[in-house]
Amino acid sequence: MTVFDSNAILRYILQDNEEMADSVEERINQKDCFVPTEVIAEMVYVLSKVYDTPRPTISSAVLRVLDMEGIQTADYDVAAKALETYAATALDFVDCLMAGYQNAGHTVFTFDKALRKYLAKDQ
Repeated sequence: MTVFDSNAILRYILQDNEEMADSVEERINQKDCFVPTEVIAEMVYVLSKVYDTPRPTISSAVLRVLDMEGIQTADYDVAAKALETYAATALDFVDCLMAGYQNAGHTVFTFDKALRKYLAKDQ
């Protein structure tokens, strides 16, 4: 299995280095690839802070990768809900992951006021 880091997936999303993007696509086509949740979080951070990409664009770009045949992630439903929440709110991405875990049936324990408010209305 190929485990991607954020730099590799970012090259693919951004298409800013054709050779690297093509190399990533070749690996994906081998259909045995994994994107860790930590890498998803780092990609969101880099796209937001370094590339000033709008939240909905980040969400859709990362989801397009996660939805590709041959790509796996630890908990797709949690990641997908987090990306959806990220696009629609001002919460930081880790808080959005917590919303994803709640959506998956887990109890989230937090003292973060903004997150608690969101989680309360999302039930």
